[in-house]
Amino acid sequence: MSAEAARAAEILSQLAIPLRLRAYAELVQRGQEGATIAELAYILDVPVQTAGETLARLVGASLATGTGNGVYRASPGELREAAQAIDRSQPIASYLADYPQLRANFTHGRLTSMPPTLSERYTLLGELLSRFLALEGLHTEAEINRRLSEVTDDVAAARRMLVETGWLERDQSGSTYGMGRRVPQQTSPS
Repeated sequence: MSAEAARAAEILSQLAIPLRLRAYAELVQRGQEGATIAELAYILDVPVQTAGETLARLVGASLATGTGNGVYRASPGELREAAQAIDRSQPIASYLADYPQLRANFTHGRLTSMPPTLSERYTLLGELLSRFLALEGLHTEAEINRRLSEVTDDVAAARRMLVETGWLERDQSGSTYGMGRRVPQQTSPS
């Protein structure tokens, strides 16, 4: 795991505690006004000591800042950076960089929508997924499905689209797949 991914995991683990998440959400909602420990204790309906410990954890994770006058504010930039680090760690991310016109079809490294069937993007998506699969030889449908499941929940639609666009070929029984076209080499994944 990269240092960036480890940092993202630490930030998200801090927010996995419901009380910390509620405190962080309250600080985000208050914006620059922020909140004191006493105000947060009242809003969260917890003892002042518990609110203080919660804020200390958020400050320690760089999710909040405290000032000399006792006012705490959210630091949403850290959470954004954590989300971006997670996005960059997704298996398709390095390939997707070469297909900016397809970014709208992906959310957090997952294919969430298929482009219109008759558009150029449909063929580009096939090329992108073929590069991601990097198949050599023949593979079972289960192997193709497992690999596609790393980037999409609708494995059947993605597999069907690859066959329709000619990037994958399947045998007559529909159980064995191989590459249908030669995949162009572009920026290699990092």
